[in-house]
Amino acid sequence: METPSRHLFVAGATGATGRTLMRQALARGVPVIAHVRPKSAGSDLAKEWPRKAVVELSDGETLIEMMSGYTTVLQLIGTMRKRFDAGDTYETSDIGTTRQLVEAAKRAGVDHFVLLSSMGAGRPVGAYLKAKAEAERLVRDSGIPWTIVRPPAFEGEYHEPPSLLRVFSRLPLLGKLRPIHLEQLAAVLLRVSEKRGPLNAVLEGDSLWAEVKATGVKPPVTP
Repeated sequence: METPSRHLFVAGATGATGRTLMRQALARGVPVIAHVRPKSAGSDLAKEWPRKAVVELSDGETLIEMMSGYTTVLQLIGTMRKRFDAGDTYETSDIGTTRQLVEAAKRAGVDHFVLLSSMGAGRPVGAYLKAKAEAERLVRDSGIPWTIVRPPAFEGEYHEPPSLLRVFSRLPLLGKLRPIHLEQLAAVLLRVSEKRGPLNAVLEGDSLWAEVKATGVKPPVTP
């Protein structure tokens, strides 16, 4: 018996990780819809996607309607301190959007919620990781089966990890800290969404790198 296909609702599709995941999903024919805010709906990037959910997350009823029929929500939205001048905060971009998506997912009948978090959120220090930890709590308490992915530093596109991290991650006991390429991270998020698992589990360190290995995706070779 064939496993029923999963249908993915991607929040944060216009970010670096989301763009990479959308490209991989569409190339493989995975049923996927990209959440796009109305002000971004006319962008060249959004025009490339065949299915879009154009809605503000604050519009709960419309969000539920657009999410209905999708099995999995991927929450990839987050911010960085450098965006605070534009009005972003950890409360609105990391915690608030997760709360809105969780509430809609519960009412839309979603049966898997995948959250992109960050390494260190299990023992948070500082505002950034504390916001990630609160977003994780909202997901764990939602009643929806979940998977949380806590990657280390990213590399790819405009993400460039500190050079010292590269040095330290070459040490045998610190290998799990090595940067993860966006292509690998997107492949892991897609893999756990398609297979719906592991459920109620956090992928971090060795467990995350085991999933990376299972995808078979290697970081691109740079000249």
